[in-house]
Amino acid sequence: MDAVTGHSSPNPVKSRISNSMGKARILMEALPYIKAFRGRTVVVKLGGTTMDDPELQASFAGDVTLLAMVGIRPVVVHGGGPQISAEMRRSGIEPRFEDGQRVTGPEAMAVVQRVLAGDINPRIVSLLNGHGCPAVGLTGLDGGMLSARALGGELGLVGETEQVDTTLLDDLLEAGMVPVIAPLATGPEGKVYNLNADVAAASLAIALSAQKLIYLTDVEGVRRVRADAGSLISRMSASELENLLGTDEIAGGMRPKLESSRNALLGGVAQAHILDGRMQHALLLEIFTPEGIGTMVTQ
Repeated sequence: MDAVTGHSSPNPVKSRISNSMGKARILMEALPYIKAFRGRTVVVKLGGTTMDDPELQASFAGDVTLLAMVGIRPVVVHGGGPQISAEMRRSGIEPRFEDGQRVTGPEAMAVVQRVLAGDINPRIVSLLNGHGCPAVGLTGLDGGMLSARALGGELGLVGETEQVDTTLLDDLLEAGMVPVIAPLATGPEGKVYNLNADVAAASLAIALSAQKLIYLTDVEGVRRVRADAGSLISRMSASELENLLGTDEIAGGMRPKLESSRNALLGGVAQAHILDGRMQHALLLEIFTPEGIGTMVTQ
């Protein structure tokens, strides 16, 4: 003790103990949520815009691994819009969109299939396995998981989900595996269809009776007024979501996410979340803290 001030000398051991106690408090704060969601299925849609940052990739992989290790059953559905568009241009095909959906002729479909199933899917699986997470790469074609019919019009080989067979997923989840799914579907006469990944994730969440459907995207959440950052909605009901969808404030890529969230809630999913995938550990912050982040929609 200092004879002049009466205070003890700085002690690095006390500092470490203080830090450790802070970490212990965080774990205790998470405990009720671990208990509540243990054994429940959580479908996570990973957006293509969040897949090219190594730090965000590591954060995502760590979050999914932790969810699996505490007994939550994550299912990952991924998109790949930016990567598909880049590969199409390299192949001499100019990307075109109608009402937010990619126009997908036979040549474009070959690129979509190659990028989703041959590049992005194995990359995510490898990333998760590297973090100790037992991930398995799949497409909606495997085991007849996703069946679709054509949306029609100018869209070509773009489908909407007609049927979901969860037999393969149920077996994998029961075995403690983490499915990673590319949104391709089987159509009539064995054709391969491109599905909107947001819609595919919602269809899978309904069929799996998921507790949560989570969209990791490139915005901080849902705004009541699109141009006003201060109008971010942290929590809303399904009826409030329905009202918001009736306005012009929801546009672009946010509309299919919110429409899919509404459909998931109507199909029995308890909660839907729109999270900023650019924030490290977004999944853990949303699931294991009382404050959460982004926007949560409840029944």
